[in-house]
Amino acid sequence: MSDATNTSTVRLAEGGTAPAFTLTDDTGSQVSLSDYQGRKVIVYFYPKADTPGCTTEACDFRDSLTELNDAGIDVLGISPDKPEKLAKFRANHELTFPLLSDPSKETLTAYGAFGEKKNYGKVVQGVIRSTFLVDEEGKIALAKYNVKATGHVARIAKDVLA
Repeated sequence: MSDATNTSTVRLAEGGTAPAFTLTDDTGSQVSLSDYQGRKVIVYFYPKADTPGCTTEACDFRDSLTELNDAGIDVLGISPDKPEKLAKFRANHELTFPLLSDPSKETLTAYGAFGEKKNYGKVVQGVIRSTFLVDEEGKIALAKYNVKATGHVARIAKDVLA
């Protein structure tokens, strides 16, 4: 287990094995990466539900979900928020994919999505907005770190649907 003050952040590479996880979703159910074996899944990490950037990104994934699902790609969103907050986020924005809670930040850390980042010019520890495409065998097919919320989903869709 990583120490939250550790300044060396893991970076996953394409072709590597995606770290396994089992987390609680916004309905209180357990969801595991292994539940998606045999399908592609986008796993994206965001800092905080119901904030402007995270809402933009989640709504963009919602709006692109049919096209992604038609291509055999599911979507999972992960943040440190508690399941109750995620349930409100889902309801407020009619989100149509699972939102997973990682309050211990173990999964965030395993994916390199938690660590040092710049926030308003200061270096802080926090969630690094990141997106991964995990293939049918559980390998990383695409790894994007420090992504911008606006326009990010369109860029990812272009990459994964090509």
